[in-house]
Order: sequence, then structure tokens, then C-alpha cells
Amino acid sequence: MAQSDVLLTAERAPQTVPVCELPRKVYDVERNTGAYTSAGLATAGFRAAKYLTDEWFQNCYARYHQAFADRDQSERRRHESQQLAAETEALARRTQEDSTRRVGERLQDIHCWKSELQRQIEELVTETDLLLADKLRLERALDATALPYSIAMDNLQCRERRQHPDLVRDCVEEAELTRNIQELLKRTLMQAVNQIRLNREHKETCEMDWSDKVEAYNVDETCSRYHNQSTEVQFHPHSAVLEESASTPETWARFSRDNLYRADRERQASVNLRQLIDCILRDTSEDLRLQCNAVNLAFEHRCEELEDVRLKLEHHLLKTLREITDQEHNIGTLKQAIKDKEAPLKVAQTRLYQRSRRPNVELCRDAAQFRLVSEVEELNTSLTALKEKLLEAEQSLQNLEDTRMSLEKDIAVKTNSLFIDRQKCMVHRAHYPTVLRLAGYQ
Repeated sequence: MAQSDVLLTAERAPQTVPVCELPRKVYDVERNTGAYTSAGLATAGFRAAKYLTDEWFQNCYARYHQAFADRDQSERRRHESQQLAAETEALARRTQEDSTRRVGERLQDIHCWKSELQRQIEELVTETDLLLADKLRLERALDATALPYSIAMDNLQCRERRQHPDLVRDCVEEAELTRNIQELLKRTLMQAVNQIRLNREHKETCEMDWSDKVEAYNVDETCSRYHNQSTEVQFHPHSAVLEESASTPETWARFSRDNLYRADRERQASVNLRQLIDCILRDTSEDLRLQCNAVNLAFEHRCEELEDVRLKLEHHLLKTLREITDQEHNIGTLKQAIKDKEAPLKVAQTRLYQRSRRPNVELCRDAAQFRLVSEVEELNTSLTALKEKLLEAEQSLQNLEDTRMSLEKDIAVKTNSLFIDRQKCMVHRAHYPTVLRLAGYQ
């Protein structure tokens, strides 16, 4: 009989028949020694037709013993079967109750996740609509920057005659600011488009997860209503086999949690983007209007900066010429220092060479040998440092020469730029769009 998977914890039922010792069996059988007995070889292996009295009693005792043993075993098995049936019935009832309870808990979990997903979907829809409105504002503001850009290009034509490196993108050139604002608005518009796409993708992901949760909820709700008297139940022998692709409670919860996390992250990113769009539109509109009013003043300020830079360049040129002279003297000093280290290095290396020719055991690593080795290392280190410093000094001298030429050229360029800004770059400015139009409200 196959071993039962049910663990029997109750004590066995007591036997009805008390245990007692059986009568001792007598195996000493009397031999046939009478006058009519046959002890010859012809009757070897055969017995007489009649049994002895002791054999008859022995056979009866054997029947008693066998009957007693069979009854005892049958009664024991009967009690074990009754006990097993009761225990399996209780186990089946507890298992079904626990399964029903767990299905109910599962329904609560699914309902919780389904509610969270539905809430997240509604929030994403609302957030996407708000972001679409801000996207329209961005498009209007981008169109409004075309007029300031065309006005700024007129200013650039007068300043294109400046020489390098005064062809800078300074505060006077508002066209650069306008281009930067246009690029910023374009990038922000692309971010809004991408964010709208991400919001819709995560909304679809949450909707698919929500749809699966609804279907699973309906299935588990149907399962929770099944009981032993249900007419819809039937045998499904292979239903207890778990699918390899089935998820675990941890992966199931993590899947929805990740969907909610990603959706909430994108929703929060959309909120932050809308705040950023509002700040950008407000700041850019104010910046363009402020620059429209400040460009004329910036021309004068730029001329003051050019005059100040030219004076400073002349001052730095004078200091550079002095530094070139000092650096040339420094290079001569370094070369002499390198030359002065050659004689001590020759002495130390010659000593080491001569001492390496000592015979046999006299070739000893004594204190003098170690000191000579360290002396050579120190001299080599000093020479290396001096040579590196010499290279640095020569490079510094070359840099100073280049700086001198650059300063002289810059002084000439600044003089030319001052003439262009003061005499050529005073242009009328007007017809800038309003702040509301630049902010995308019109």
C-alpha cells in the first residue's frame, strides 16, 4: 500500500482483544513404535494416514494463532483507516478554507493595485492635457521671436567689420540672445513633445496592466464563489502543474509597482517640465524686452570696456617685456647650474667604477658604496629637476614672446573696434513685440 502524505498526529485506538501469551506449542511427537508400525525402508518418506493427538492440537493452536493475528491486524488497519479518513476530511476542509481565504486576500490585493492604476491613469490624462496647453504656448512664443531676431540682424551688419578677436558675441549683439532663446524654446518644445509621448506610453502600459487586473479579479472572484456543492466544478487533472512562465507574488507585485513608479515618475517629470516651461516663457519674454531697452546703453558700456581693455593691454605689454628680460636671465642661471653638477657626477661615477674592480671578498657593499650610489642618484635627480625647470623656463619664455605679439595685435584691434562702435553702430530700435506675445499668450 502506498504511503500516505497525511501526517497522523493522534494516538492509535486501543485494541479490543487484550494482548496475552499464546499457549506453548509442543513439537515432541511420539514415534510409531507399536506392533503394526513400519520401520522398514519401503515406507521411508511417507507417513501414516492418521495424525497423532499432539499434531491435531498443534494444528488447532496454529489456526487459533492465525485467526487472532488476522483479526488483530484487520482491527488495527480498520482503526487506522477511520482515523486517516477523519484526518484527511479535516485537512481537506482546512485546506479549502485556507485557499478560499487566500483567494479573498488576493482579490483585495488586485483591487488595491487596480485602484492605484486607475488613479494613476486619470492623473496622467489630466497632466497630459495641461502639458498640451503649455506646448501650444511654446509654439506661439517661438513664432513671436522672429521679429526681434530680424531687428537684431541689422545691428550685426554694422559690427561685422570688427577684426578678430573682437568679433565676440557680447551683450550688444542681441541676435545671439535671440538665437539662444529660439534654440531654448525649440529644445523645450521637443522635451514637451517627448514628455507627452512618454505620458501616453506609460498611460497605455498602466491601462494594459489595469485591464489584466480587471480580468484576473473577475477570475478570482468567480473562484471565490466555488464550494463543494457547486455544479460548475469538475476534474482538471493537469491544472495543478505550474506554468514555467507564471509569475511569483513578488514579481507580480514588482511589475505593477514598477509600472506605477515609472508612470508617477513621468507624471512628476511632466509637472516639473510644465513649471520649467512657465519659467522659461516668463524669463525669455522679460529678457527680450529688457534687452530691447538696454542695447543702446550697452553700446556705450561696450565702448567703455574697450577703452579700459586697451589701457590694460598696454600695461600688461609693458610688464610682459620686463618679464621676458628676467626669464632670459633665469634660463642662463639654470644652464650654469646644470653645468656645475656635471663635475660632481663624474667624480661619484668614477669612484663607483673604480670600487667595482675590487677583488674577491673586498667587493663589499659597505657604507661608502651605498653613499656613493645615493650620491649618484641625488645628482641625477637634481639634474633631472634642473633640466625640467630649464624646459619650463624656455617654454615660459616662448609663451611670453607669443603673449607680447598677441598683446600688440589686440591693442590695434581694440582701437579699430572703438572706432566702429562709436561711429557706425548707433541704430534705431523699435517695433518689439509685447511681453504677452513673447510669453505665448497671444
